[in-house]
Order: sequence, then structure tokens, then C-alpha cells
Amino acid sequence: MNPLNHVAIIMDGNGRWGLKYKNSRNAGHRAGLNTVEKIIKEAIHQKIEYLTLYAFSTENWKRPRKEIKYLFDLLENFLITKIDKLNDQNIKLKIIGIKNFSTKLNKLLNLAEKKTLKNTKLQINLALNYGSKAEIINALKKLKKNKKPINEKNLTKNLQTKDIPDPEILIRTGNTQRLSNFLLWQAAYSEIFFEKKLWPSFERRDFKKIIRKYKLIKRNFGSI
Repeated sequence: MNPLNHVAIIMDGNGRWGLKYKNSRNAGHRAGLNTVEKIIKEAIHQKIEYLTLYAFSTENWKRPRKEIKYLFDLLENFLITKIDKLNDQNIKLKIIGIKNFSTKLNKLLNLAEKKTLKNTKLQINLALNYGSKAEIINALKKLKKNKKPINEKNLTKNLQTKDIPDPEILIRTGNTQRLSNFLLWQAAYSEIFFEKKLWPSFERRDFKKIIRKYKLIKRNFGSI
């Protein structure tokens, strides 16, 4: 069976779920948080070491201001009410992306990272204001500035995921089949699963089904 250390997820479909079932995109974002908690529990059960969640992309700033504010209010509330629980569960939180938010949210994010820094059961990488193209360009700029050779090893060392293994599995919910500027370098050899269900409808059993499928795949990495 294939080893599994890292699962990355594009949590797509909150807004559409909210409009369909509650007549409110914001209701979908709220429901999506419940799914996050379920998947964290299953990741721990499966003994997965890294879980990367695409929460807000660099392109998401194009959304209506009210929706963006609601998303960040949800995140602030989650950090205030849930970070101690995550810490008690020995879960580490790491932010990938650019912390270009309000003073309050930046402070909460920094505090959450600091509080959970030494935890070892599961590392959650929360991709916020993240874009893979910008990440790769910034890594190249660092190499040029430090006069380092541009090669695969050096570039990998200068990504925001430098201490994180590449994901073996990448899941996208919401019945959309694209990567949307997410972990383009790191997902080069990931097994990609496109799930029809919208994120709030994604259950632990769906996650387990994908993991079972992954473990049966013959992974050749270019060989026969």
C-alpha cells in the first residue's frame, strides 16, 4: 500500500451550497467550517501528518467586500474559540500565503502559530491569501538575490512549504476540475481526486473512500 503523509484539499463549493440549501452564500461558508472539523478528525484517525487546506486564494479578493469580511470574521471566531482545542489535540497550525489582513486577524494568526508551534500529531497548513505562481516567483527572486543556483533543490527550499513533504493526495470538491493556482510545484506527482460534492456535503466517509482508492494506485513516478 502507498504511504500517506500529506493530503491537500481545495475546499470548493461553500457559496453554491449556501445558495442551494439556505439561500445564502455566507451560510455555506459557515457550514464549510463543520466539514473542516470532520476532516481534521478523520486525518488524525488515518494518522496523516500534514493537511493543507486552501481557504482563501490571491484571486478571492475579487469577491464582494461583504462576503470577504464575513469569511474573515468566521476565521477570527474560529481562531478565538477553537485554537485551544487544537492545541490540546497536539495539532500544529501553519499559515502559507501572505498575511496581509487586518491587524486583529494577523495577530490572531501569529498567536495561533506560536501557541501550536511544538505540536506533533497533525500539522494543518492553512493557505490564506495564497497563490502558487506568486510563491514560485518569490522563491526565484530569493535565489537571485542570494546568488544561488536556480535548480529544483534550491527552489524547493525557498517555497513556503520548504519543510513540508509534497502532498500524495490533492482533493478538490465542488465538481470543478482545475487546480486554481494551488500548490502547482508541490502537486507535480500528487494523485488528484475531483469530488462532485460541494464542500459542506463532503463527509468523513468520502474522505476515507478517496484514501482507500489512493492506497491501491500503482505509483510509478515516470518509471514502468
